[in-house]
Amino acid sequence: MRTPLSVRRVKSHRSSTGAGVPDGARGVIGGKKAAALSGRLRRGWLIAIGVATVAAVAGVGGSAAALPQPTVAQVKAKLATLNTKSARLGQQYDQVLQQLSVANQRLKVLNKETARYRASFDAMRHQIGRLAAVAYERGGASSPVALLTSASPQQVLDESAILTQLSIANSAQINQYRAASRQLLNAQQAASQAHASILHLKHSLAKRIAVLNKLKQQAEALLAQLAPPQRTGTGPGGGGGGSYHGPTSTQAQKAVAFAYNQLGCPYVFGGTGPCSAGFDCSGLTMSAWSYAGISIPRVSYDQMASLPAVPLHTSSGAFTTRYLHPGDILGFAGNSHVGIYVGGSVIDAPVPGQNVQKVALAGWYLSNLDGAVRP
Repeated sequence: MRTPLSVRRVKSHRSSTGAGVPDGARGVIGGKKAAALSGRLRRGWLIAIGVATVAAVAGVGGSAAALPQPTVAQVKAKLATLNTKSARLGQQYDQVLQQLSVANQRLKVLNKETARYRASFDAMRHQIGRLAAVAYERGGASSPVALLTSASPQQVLDESAILTQLSIANSAQINQYRAASRQLLNAQQAASQAHASILHLKHSLAKRIAVLNKLKQQAEALLAQLAPPQRTGTGPGGGGGGSYHGPTSTQAQKAVAFAYNQLGCPYVFGGTGPCSAGFDCSGLTMSAWSYAGISIPRVSYDQMASLPAVPLHTSSGAFTTRYLHPGDILGFAGNSHVGIYVGGSVIDAPVPGQNVQKVALAGWYLSNLDGAVRP
């Protein structure tokens, strides 16, 4: 086995220091020097190990620090993607919320129907019970309970002598009883299906909220990488307040006045107001025009698809905003986001964590403007 270089050096040093010394003295002197040398050697190894460890740690840190950092343009591009995903998912949330509202209304109607059919069924059941009891007392039926517990009351009646005891009026009552049973059963099944649908919709809403909150956290982390001046125009928001002192004689002017009055109200997923309950983007536009007396769809996609369009280009194809009027609804990022035009600016419920604000039609808003409509 090959002796390490460090060990060979130690042996060489020890043999050279012991030359010309008597054996007895050499043992004493050699032992002391060997002990001292051993201590120095151990300290040397510890120092070497420490230096190597520091170098290794420095090397790891240096390689991590050397990883390329994303540029401002790359961060802004990621933010744009996240904002678009959030806007689209927010509108899907509104759609599911709308479906849930419809399902809840239907369940209320079905519950009322079920209660009404239950009352009718119970009333008929008592009547048939009395008829069965009379027939039993007269010996025309083996048991009055059979008519009440059978899955097919008509079959029980057909097989018993009770039919001979019943008049045509009583037969009509039996038919009504069967009809009441069928109505009650159908209503119960429909209510059960509506209830299951509501549970499914609520689960869907919870999943979407979880994803929206995750996207919000990712966007906040990306924004933290940018200096405040660099954050301008990276997404919805970035505006401020204002006030409206104009006329309110037209419906569009009323919608604009309403929008101004909501400045500072919080953004809330699915929010349609009032201010304490918050707004999302399409909830704000819908509520503004509802205040003006015009009903428009709840979801941004439906608003932009169903309302009369306002051109954003001249006859030659050049982009222009000269055809826009205050109160028009502007659609952004594939119409997944909407705001109310107020003349060179937009009143918008931008994103979670921000309030309703007035923002210049520039930056993100101008670059993502897809269309305009006028209720």
